[in-house]
Amino acid sequence: MATKIANPFVVGRYISAEYFCDRREETEFLKKSVENGRDVAIISPRRLGKSGLIEHFFASDFVRDEYIPIFIDIYATSSQSELISLLGHAVFRAMLNEKKSYWRKFVESVKSLRPNISIDPISGQPSFGISAATITEPELTLNEIFTFLESAPRPCIIAIDEFQEISTYPEERTEALLRTLVQRCNSTRFIFAGSAESMMNNIFNSPKKPFYQSCLTLGLKPIPLEEYTRFAMNLFADYGKQATPEIIAEVYNSMSGITWFVQMMMNELFAITPAGAVTDSASLPVAEKNIIGVQEFSYRELMSRLSPRQRVLASFLAREGAVQNITSGSVLQASGFPSTASLQSALKGLRAHGLITTTGTHTALYDHFFARWLSTQPQY
Repeated sequence: MATKIANPFVVGRYISAEYFCDRREETEFLKKSVENGRDVAIISPRRLGKSGLIEHFFASDFVRDEYIPIFIDIYATSSQSELISLLGHAVFRAMLNEKKSYWRKFVESVKSLRPNISIDPISGQPSFGISAATITEPELTLNEIFTFLESAPRPCIIAIDEFQEISTYPEERTEALLRTLVQRCNSTRFIFAGSAESMMNNIFNSPKKPFYQSCLTLGLKPIPLEEYTRFAMNLFADYGKQATPEIIAEVYNSMSGITWFVQMMMNELFAITPAGAVTDSASLPVAEKNIIGVQEFSYRELMSRLSPRQRVLASFLAREGAVQNITSGSVLQASGFPSTASLQSALKGLRAHGLITTTGTHTALYDHFFARWLSTQPQY
């Protein structure tokens, strides 16, 4: 193993292949798609590891040797201008790693931006100064950026995470504009990733939408338990500790195999297991209590921002887990809502707060730890 880190169960970021579990088939799928000139849409529930998969793919020798990887997360964007600002900065940073002249060529290519370029007097590194407010001609600027990408010194791979956000922009032509620009690219490949299943399916699988059948679709599933067990046991052993298959399976199953939550539990279990010891079942409630304890203030603050009916629905989902056909009559009766309209309104509010996930016909609170905490709070 390469340089060891304090806790090998990494949460929320990518470090290296040594601390990344499986996804061999998915990584090979991305490689084959790029090699054959195909764009890919990755659709998965939140926290299942789509961002980590992209970063793992970008860290591969295949990408590093042949391509320029560019990765942006547009979850917090709300307009074309904010998307362009993120993309412009990302392309600029990527060109800094190429020949010195290419960052200058990029700046010269985006004439509509008029970016403020400054040079750090200590490092000598240039910085690219633009903001969404300074972008006055977004369609023209996007066209300039995409035109430049085709002239880059090596083919580019553009990964856009939480791509479904483009459907919420006030500019109605965003999907059509991006589809047109993507379609014109010959050497640049695209990976569109999203965690809102219904929105992503609407963008890529609806015949009325510009991106219809424009990409191969990769639907992520949980890492197989056998693979994760092997991975976790090896990491414990590498650090002079032990974890049994039974404990790992209990964590995995209790978190429905969702990567982020499984990793968080394993991170805490590793932290509280002494060197040379074996983690046991008595450690599980301790680990969960520790994780929830750190977040409890945030959970209470979150509940204070919900309406009374949203709190009722959140509590119902916390108690019941994944609920099938949430607007059905039986659910309406069990949850105590006076009407379907009131339940749908509460559901819409929880979705706006990013609290729920829908997979197929099942709806649940996406944060397992929040759900565990809320199920023990009678006041809600």
